[in-house]
Amino acid sequence: MSKKAFPLRINADVLAAMQRWADDDLRSVNAQIEYVLRDTLVKHGRVKLVQKVTTEVVDTNEPEDT
Repeated sequence: MSKKAFPLRINADVLAAMQRWADDDLRSVNAQIEYVLRDTLVKHGRVKLVQKVTTEVVDTNEPEDT
């Protein structure tokens, strides 16, 4: 997926709140803003969620079925 740079003017208080939220979620502010925008677009039906990433936890001590 390609990314496009976009200059953003944002209220200092809003940016500070996004920074705190990003820190809580261990993300950069840029990634947090993109996450919030994408989540809102999906919730309001502006874009479709095409792929959902899932993680499968596998016990490495158990032998695999072959």
